[in-house]
Amino acid sequence: MNTTPKARKFRIEPDAGFNRPGVTVPEGGLPTRQSGEIAAPANDATPAAPGPQPTGRQLRMARRIAQKHGIKVASDKEAVAALRARGIDPFERANMLQLVPGEAAKDAQVPATQRAAPLPVNPLAGPLSGEERAGEIIKIQRDIARRRRRRLALLGTRLGFFVALPTFLAGFYYYQIATPMYATKSEFVIQQADAASAGASGLGGLFSGTGLATQQDSIAVQSYLLSRDAMQRLDDDLGYKDHFAQPEIDALQRLDPDTTREEAYKLYQRMVEIGYDPTEGVLKMEVVAADPEISAQFSRALIGYAEEQVDNLTARLRSDQMAGAMESFESAEARMLEAQTRVVDLQEQLGVVSAEAEVSNSYSQIGAVETELRAERLRLDQLRANARPNETRVRVAEMNIDRLQSELDDLRSNLTESATNQSSLARVTAELAVAQQDLTTRQLLLQQAAQQLEISRIEANRQVRYLSTPVPPIPPDQPTYPRSFENTVLAFLIFSGLYLMVSLTAAILREQVSS
Repeated sequence: MNTTPKARKFRIEPDAGFNRPGVTVPEGGLPTRQSGEIAAPANDATPAAPGPQPTGRQLRMARRIAQKHGIKVASDKEAVAALRARGIDPFERANMLQLVPGEAAKDAQVPATQRAAPLPVNPLAGPLSGEERAGEIIKIQRDIARRRRRRLALLGTRLGFFVALPTFLAGFYYYQIATPMYATKSEFVIQQADAASAGASGLGGLFSGTGLATQQDSIAVQSYLLSRDAMQRLDDDLGYKDHFAQPEIDALQRLDPDTTREEAYKLYQRMVEIGYDPTEGVLKMEVVAADPEISAQFSRALIGYAEEQVDNLTARLRSDQMAGAMESFESAEARMLEAQTRVVDLQEQLGVVSAEAEVSNSYSQIGAVETELRAERLRLDQLRANARPNETRVRVAEMNIDRLQSELDDLRSNLTESATNQSSLARVTAELAVAQQDLTTRQLLLQQAAQQLEISRIEANRQVRYLSTPVPPIPPDQPTYPRSFENTVLAFLIFSGLYLMVSLTAAILREQVSS
């Protein structure tokens, strides 16, 4: 279906100077004046006969044309005369179109060599007939359609070169050249020991069962797995660089055999992605390789590195806690043994197992001797109470009394006075009491040290972290990358956006330069 384009209305009027009454037209007519020819000056010696004058709109446009050419005039007629004096026809269509927004820009886009010449106007011709006017309109419509087709052809060429061709090359690479890559996905989480939940209190117990309790450890493990050290260990253990240097891999993804460590690390950052979810405390890892089994091996090796890193994070803290508690316990135990040895030495040196028992025994002996001495004194008093006491019995009673008194004095002196080869019972009791008290104190300190050692052991168990893998690495059976359709569409959008930005920038610059 063809739609006839609509053309603008053009005002085509014969020159007023050759349409006045009384003017004789030469035989054969006057030659038509083409666009760009210099018109006759307005101040020609031949005076113009009175006739129809230009309209007010034409005069205003002539004045605007004069202002555009930098001609200062005081009236519209002076503008017409000044323009014609410079060889410019103010009523020519090309000059009038320069004042119409959009038309001059459309004409400027068409090369001057291909620009259609304006229709010749015969000043001696009268008003155009209907058929002539229709023919002129059709010519104008065809010219407009030709220009439009030319612009569309240029636009299509630019779009094909700057958008379609790069998109086709990108799609050809993704569909035909790119090496299929396999991505092994896995998830693992860092957790605390069960003792942490049982022994935690306060805010520590509030967050012990959530991911916030191990958030710092998870971030540390994520940073380590994305570090150069992890890449180097993976290369030493499983040959990471050699795998991506295989000739079967396309040139854009292949590593050179003599590549540097930094280039290998850039490829490692693209092929290994590790994300951390702080709300759940889960680490998600994706490892890409050209072979599914090798991709799974890389993933398992990285999880093993993560377990070692988790153990190293708390090993020093746990060892420091246990070392301090163990040292305190061993010191308290040694001092307790020293106090106990001193008590034994005192017992052996003094020959006293229990000072309290010795004192009790001495007091019992003193009481028995005092009882017997009191009985002998009563017997002596009874003998002396007779008128004629028996002297022999009196002397025996007095001798018994002296013997008992001497025994009583010896017993009492043993309590406070030292003998020739041994200390007094009071000194023995005091030394043993001090040694027993020191032993009791050391035993209490040893008990406290044992309790502290147990608490440290519990705290060390609370610091233990272990890594669990809810989603183990399993090799895929289909290639994950490249995503040909999505990448091709993305390339098309990128090239289209770049072309649009460059086109808008160029249009703005042209407008600024032309103005």
